[in-house]
Amino acid sequence: MQHLLSRIKALAAEHAADTVALRQHLHAYPELSFEEHNTVAFVTEQLRKLGLKPQPIANTGVVALIEGRNPGTRTVALRADMDALPIAEQNEVPYKSTNPGVMHACGHDVHTSSLLGAARILMELKDEFEGTVKLMFQPGEEKLPGGASLMIQEGVLENPKPASVLGQHVFPMLPAGQIGIRPGRYMASTDELYLTVRGKGGHGAMPEMNLDPVLVAAHIIVAAQQLVSRRANPKLPTVLSFGKVIANGATNVIPNEVYLEGTFRTLNEEWRNEAHGHLRRLCEGLADAMGATCELEIRRGYPYLENEPKLTARVRSAAEQYLGAENVIELDQWMAAEDFAYFSQAADACFYRLGTRAHDGRFASSVHTPTFDIEPQALETGPGLMAWLTLQELAVH
Repeated sequence: MQHLLSRIKALAAEHAADTVALRQHLHAYPELSFEEHNTVAFVTEQLRKLGLKPQPIANTGVVALIEGRNPGTRTVALRADMDALPIAEQNEVPYKSTNPGVMHACGHDVHTSSLLGAARILMELKDEFEGTVKLMFQPGEEKLPGGASLMIQEGVLENPKPASVLGQHVFPMLPAGQIGIRPGRYMASTDELYLTVRGKGGHGAMPEMNLDPVLVAAHIIVAAQQLVSRRANPKLPTVLSFGKVIANGATNVIPNEVYLEGTFRTLNEEWRNEAHGHLRRLCEGLADAMGATCELEIRRGYPYLENEPKLTARVRSAAEQYLGAENVIELDQWMAAEDFAYFSQAADACFYRLGTRAHDGRFASSVHTPTFDIEPQALETGPGLMAWLTLQELAVH
């Protein structure tokens, strides 16, 4: 495989400028979740230029197959997401977003262009490997129910069924040329909480005449943290946060109701389900005990993301061959969420992070900020590494 490694590195370098151009085009024309019509048309066009036969899926998604020799032997699936965020870009660059208030601030333009670059490399090598590569360009990662879940419902993991699924995500905390990886539980499930507490409003100077929902809501916020401190296993990461509280009274006005929004995240599906019941009983019981009422809506989001240990060990070993062991970093668990988790729940999967910061410290803005951008070198590393990992996985018996 050493000759293939050298060839892939050479092809990644040869095509790097074209991959950068693809990314800059995607960056200039971002589209929101499940509205990626022009993006998927562009991706489809690029795949056809490579000689592939892309097929639509999940409305604004696309899937294509690269068949090597003996295509029925083994299949590896590669995933990239395509949607942007409702953020107004502040970067002054030639490829700045042309869609006001919409920006590729999470690097999905990098993911898509990297997968197109990997597809180009693999097409040039298709006579030198056995098996099939399934390219999955996914809509709607940033918005529930998550495009990954819709693609799975429409059969993206069948016909042919992949033995493994690989995905990568930008990571500005690491410099270009490095990746981060972690076996096992890596990212959290995410559920949205919408809570309304109802009492009886009135004049703030006469609390005895009212039933103060602000006080009830405050008790619920404090008591709900007992789920983390006293009901959750201390060895299991759990986060409960309320980020929006609207009472909408005044200095001397107690409102009739208080509205709250929050998030619940963890790394275990059984505890996740159990915690939902605890939280509902706590909110309703505490409100009732204080004479108020409440309504709690829990919108179930993405599951937790699990990197299959054996696959992840193989990915790490292959990445060390490609990048050098010093450039493959062990990551901590992260309580953010990703809908790649659906793939990880349905198949052996590995989701790793692609360094995008410059070595001099530039391009260090976090994802989901209006100044996010990347070091272009990452667009040589990303496609080449993904192609190399794919060939390594296709060779597993």
